[in-house]
Amino acid sequence: MHKIKVLVVDDSALMRKIISDMINSQEDMEVITTAKNGEDFLNKLNKYKPNVITLDVEMPKMDGITALKELKKKYIQIPVIVLSSVSSKGPKMTMECLANGAFDFLAKPSGAISLDINKVQEDLVSKIRLASLKDKNNLQEIKKSTIKEKDLTKEKDLKREIKSSNYKKTIEAVVIGASTGGPKALYKVITSLPKKFNVPVFVVQHMPAGFTKAFAERLDANSPIKVVEAKSGDLIVKDVVYIAPGGYHMEVGKDKRIHLNEDPPVWGVRPAVDKLFISASEVYGSNLLSVVLTGMGKDGADGTVKVKQAGGITLSEDESTCTIYGMPKAAFETGKVDRVFPINEIAEEIIKAVQLSRR
Repeated sequence: MHKIKVLVVDDSALMRKIISDMINSQEDMEVITTAKNGEDFLNKLNKYKPNVITLDVEMPKMDGITALKELKKKYIQIPVIVLSSVSSKGPKMTMECLANGAFDFLAKPSGAISLDINKVQEDLVSKIRLASLKDKNNLQEIKKSTIKEKDLTKEKDLKREIKSSNYKKTIEAVVIGASTGGPKALYKVITSLPKKFNVPVFVVQHMPAGFTKAFAERLDANSPIKVVEAKSGDLIVKDVVYIAPGGYHMEVGKDKRIHLNEDPPVWGVRPAVDKLFISASEVYGSNLLSVVLTGMGKDGADGTVKVKQAGGITLSEDESTCTIYGMPKAAFETGKVDRVFPINEIAEEIIKAVQLSRR
C-alpha cells in the first residue's frame, strides 16, 4: 500500500511527537522526518521527498512564512498545511502563509504547546489526504470520476447560456460561502469589489475562532470596499463586507442587523453557509445574490435552494478553479444554480449583477 509521506515542521519537540503520532496512527500515511525550524526544514528537503508538509508558523531562526517563500521557489508542487496557535501573531502569520501558497491551515487548540491537539486529529488527517491528491496531480481525475458525464455536459451548456444573460432583478445584498481554498478565492473576489458598491456583502468562510479577525483585516487593508469581522447587533449598511466570526453562525435579521449565535454546527461547521443564505433569503427575497466558492462538503447547497426558491440569483465557482470541488458541486447538483464561472470572473459577475439591476 502506497503511503502518503509527510514532513512535520515544529519548533517544539513535544509537538513534533504528538503530530507525528497522529499521522503515523493512520494506515495510509507516515512521517518520513521532522524538522525543528525553517532552516532545518529546507535542509531536510535535500534528502527527503514528502508528499505533504505540516508547517508551524512561529519558529526561531526561520519562521514558517520565510520557509514557505523559500519552498515556493524550489518545491512549489509540495502542498503545505499550516499549523498555527491562536496567539497575537499566529492568525496574521497564517493569513500571510495562505497568501503565499499554503494549501490549508489548522488551528492548534490551546496555544503553541497544545497538549490537547488530538482534538484536531480528524481534521489534520483529512486535510493531509486532500493535499496529497493535489501533490499527485490526480485530484482532477478523482473529481471527474465522481461526476456523471451528463452533469458535466449540463454545466458546459449552462456556462455558454449565461454569458448572454441579463440581470433583471434589483440586487440589495450579496452572500458568499467558502471553505477549503476559500481564503485565496475570497481575496480575489473581495479585493476586486469597488468602494461604492451600494449593497452589503455577507461572507461565511469556514475558519476557527481567532482567525477570522485577521482574515477580515487583511482583506480590508487590500480592498477598496470596507471589510469587517461581524459583531452581533451590527446595523447592516451598504458598502461593507461582513465576515462571519469563527465559532458563530451569522444570520441576517429582519431588523437589518447582524445576529450571531452558537447554535449547533451545521454539517459539522460553525459558522455555516446555509445559516447565512437561508436567513438572508428570508430578508431580501428575490433581491439577493448568492455565491458558493471552493470547499469540501455540501454546506451552501440547501441555502442555494432557498435563495432560488425566494427568487434570488445564484452563482457558483467552476470546477476548473476550485481547490476542492465539493461545495460548488453540491450546490450545482441541486439544479438551482443560475450561473457558473471560474474564480477570476466571479467578482466581475457580482459587480455586473448589482450595477445592471439598478439601471
